[in-house]
Amino acid sequence: MANHPDYYEILGVPRTAGADEIRRAYKKLARKYHPDANADDDSALEKFKQIQAAWAVLGDEKKRSNYDKYGTPDEPAFQGGPSGGTRWTYSTDGADMPFDLEDILGGFGGGRFRTGGGSGRADWPIPGQDIRLETRIPFQLAVEGGSWDIHVPREDGSSETLSVTIPPGIDTGSVIRLAGQGRPGINGGKPGDLLVALTVTPHPWFRREGANILLEIPITLSEAALGTKVDIPTVLDGTVTLTIPPGTASGSRLRLRGKGIRDRRTGRRGDMLASIRIVPPKQLSPAMRELLEKLKTLETEDCRAGLWT
Repeated sequence: MANHPDYYEILGVPRTAGADEIRRAYKKLARKYHPDANADDDSALEKFKQIQAAWAVLGDEKKRSNYDKYGTPDEPAFQGGPSGGTRWTYSTDGADMPFDLEDILGGFGGGRFRTGGGSGRADWPIPGQDIRLETRIPFQLAVEGGSWDIHVPREDGSSETLSVTIPPGIDTGSVIRLAGQGRPGINGGKPGDLLVALTVTPHPWFRREGANILLEIPITLSEAALGTKVDIPTVLDGTVTLTIPPGTASGSRLRLRGKGIRDRRTGRRGDMLASIRIVPPKQLSPAMRELLEKLKTLETEDCRAGLWT
């Protein structure tokens, strides 16, 4: 069995540390000992290598599991990159995979990386940072989909207008990525992306429940008792006629299938749910009171019978 160093000790975290705690410790140490911040300190470079090796194991769920169980993970490898540069790689199932240092390198101006085994220095391409913007879109646009213009501030103080394609059925909390519209890279690095976080403005009538649309329908006492037909709006199909059966109780939900929002995963449309709310008259005329008093004497059912027993 190979004699591997204590990677937990290198990162300064306990063996019970969670993934987020390990990542925070790694980022803090990697920035501290990065060669760009310690240009002529060979001990810092050696420490940096140890930190990378520790992260390549503890930052990978499978490698960490093997390390905890058997004391040996897949071996991390250090390779020369293109044009004399340097890149860190680690092995996964026998294949070398590049290790992403974007979140660390972004803080070092000029992006010059000092190689361990070679001589001299090489310019290191640094990807541009992502930009995150938040925007509010109308309810109907979120349902139907379409285009929405946003204004992106640039580093020179100007503002650029971009058109964002809104997919049908999108909801609050969704993020749309516009590749290459973030901050420019350094030393030929690719630009970052623009991340547009969406908030959907509430609708005055409709309320969303997943792919379903909820609409409250007020009806009178007589309509609830006798039944009726009501013309109601829908979110995509204009006005439709809803049949309310006799004896409908307040709080009942009547379902109109396929009148909701298109599900982005299945492609099927949800339903529209008509929530019934019985509205009693605010004022009673003498004739109405007389009829209601007579109705009261004719009622034979106790709607509260057995409710609290």
